Amino acid sequence: MENQDAVSALGALAQEDRLAAFRLLMTCGGEGMPSGEIAEHLDVSPTRMSFHLTTLERAGFLATRKEGRRVLYAVNQARMRELLSFLIDDCCGKNPAICGFSNTD
Repeated sequence: MENQDAVSALGALAQEDRLAAFRLLMTCGGEGMPSGEIAEHLDVSPTRMSFHLTTLERAGFLATRKEGRRVLYAVNQARMRELLSFLIDDCCGKNPAICGFSNTD
């Protein structure tokens, strides 16, 4: 991951509703959740939530799949690991295990 890619990725998460949606979806694992349920759970209007989910999807943090007429959103775990690895890559003199992290890509 390059610096500019990391800045864009972090920018997508740097908004309260988007961060809340991302964190909620992290609890769902690969199952995902439809936009309407996410909006209801977070008490956000469905239109506003769709906008935020689209932003997260464009940043690569969410994957979508159709289930009948519903579109389910789920976290792209690989993208999140890529960002976290980038952030801790130089941790503790390139030994992130010292800080309790391990880069297992």
